[in-house]
Amino acid sequence: MRFNILIGGRAGQGINELANILSRVFGKAGFYVFNYRDYESLVTGGHNFNILCISDKKVGSFDYKYDVVLALNKETLEIHRQNFHKNTLFIVNFSEGKDNFIFLNANKDKTENMAFATALCKILGIEKNFLLDEVKKRFAGKSMLEKDIEVIEHFYSKDFEKEIKVSHEKTSKIVLNGVEGVSKGAVLSGIDIYFAYPMTPATTLLNFLAKEQDKIFFAYTPEDEISVANAGVGASFAGAKAMVGTSGGGFDLMTEAMSFQGMTELPLVVYLAQRPGPSTGVPTHTGQQDLLVACFGGHGEFSRVVVAPGNSKECIEKTNEAFYLAEKFGVLSIVLTDKHLVESDFSFNEFRIKEIKIPERKIKLGMPGILFRRSSYEHDANWNNSEQISDIVESFEKRLEKHKMLEKEVKKLEMYKIYGKGKDLVIGWGSTKGAMLDALDSLDARFLQIIYMSPFPKEISGFIKNARNVFVVENNATGQLSKLIAQNTGFIVEDKNKILKFDGRPFTPQDIIDELKKRGVK
Repeated sequence: MRFNILIGGRAGQGINELANILSRVFGKAGFYVFNYRDYESLVTGGHNFNILCISDKKVGSFDYKYDVVLALNKETLEIHRQNFHKNTLFIVNFSEGKDNFIFLNANKDKTENMAFATALCKILGIEKNFLLDEVKKRFAGKSMLEKDIEVIEHFYSKDFEKEIKVSHEKTSKIVLNGVEGVSKGAVLSGIDIYFAYPMTPATTLLNFLAKEQDKIFFAYTPEDEISVANAGVGASFAGAKAMVGTSGGGFDLMTEAMSFQGMTELPLVVYLAQRPGPSTGVPTHTGQQDLLVACFGGHGEFSRVVVAPGNSKECIEKTNEAFYLAEKFGVLSIVLTDKHLVESDFSFNEFRIKEIKIPERKIKLGMPGILFRRSSYEHDANWNNSEQISDIVESFEKRLEKHKMLEKEVKKLEMYKIYGKGKDLVIGWGSTKGAMLDALDSLDARFLQIIYMSPFPKEISGFIKNARNVFVVENNATGQLSKLIAQNTGFIVEDKNKILKFDGRPFTPQDIIDELKKRGVK
């Protein structure tokens, strides 16, 4: 059973909050859920929507065919008309008397969304306590809580003509979005300081870590991205476990400081949340266009880590690993995500995180009277500025040697994962994982998820050599992962085997199935 619920309206109507509540409620009720968020670059107006997919099996994506529609305005029905089917059920608060329509007749105030949530839960047979518990937890201490509870009680007492029986497990699920995963991974790693300048979709992490002031030293917003990056290096110099965050345009401004980190060899973790470019691009949509700048951005040559998780659980683990590698080897560690990954809700049965203990610093935040030296200049073994040939060569070789040490260390970690059976091989990374795994049920193929981009898992050559055909799935226009594969393995992915999507929207399973079957995959 797979059930898609559209929640649509204009910016400012609380679409995302409503979807977020429902995803948690359905997870607690025992459903596997995936919640996709789509919104325009507007504070109010325009059209926003979420697609909440619920299932009795693991799910990591959504479809554009809707079984239930929560339309908070009439425009939602017009915009999505082509994605309805004859049995689509509509829940509205603006008209009545049509087939397959449920008219709420709710007050048009701040409790209207709670009426939508309650009606949906009642129609799908969700126990009232699941919704009440979530609302009480979310709005504890707020003046609207009492009215929301009244609305829930009122609409649960109503008999709706349409009731839908959907099968699901009884065991509650953990529901977590990608940015919550990164936040948990950073706190787990003992982060002291987070610097970021607001930029969609990276801003959400700043908000999350700002709420964790009892667990971290502080989260702070300097005046621009250049200041963010340099403050991160400076905080690391002072002994802090530091992390900085941005999206692609901000990372461009940070690259000089990334090179500064390469020279100083001070541990630094960067959270890079991709969105489409170039320039402002489509700021509230998704893409995987910054892979190569993450791997190579900055002048000069120095070692770095680039890790790309594929769901919110991996966001916890790979952020933890990024801190570990940065601290152990004094390198730049980049956690590479994208809008679709960090803003989507994923569900899991109970899981354990493979926590890695972060090495202790010799110089810690707040230690008095300790002086040591770092600068942007080349130096000798004692960090004195030097232009001597022997010092230049020795210092350069030491920095590059870190890559070999990293290659050895990351072999202890999950650099890639392989799924499915079949002679054809599909390779992807990051947020394409969810749609690809959901598509595997309809394909005779294997999926290779690459997680570490630097150091790159060259051992994937074995999977490539044994495959009948090799395809790559990416949310960019030039096949950036294909280029990394060629550089590290010598294998050239044919252009006809590159499945590329660059319209700012993520892949759905059907997108992948259709494209692979066109290319002969059964």
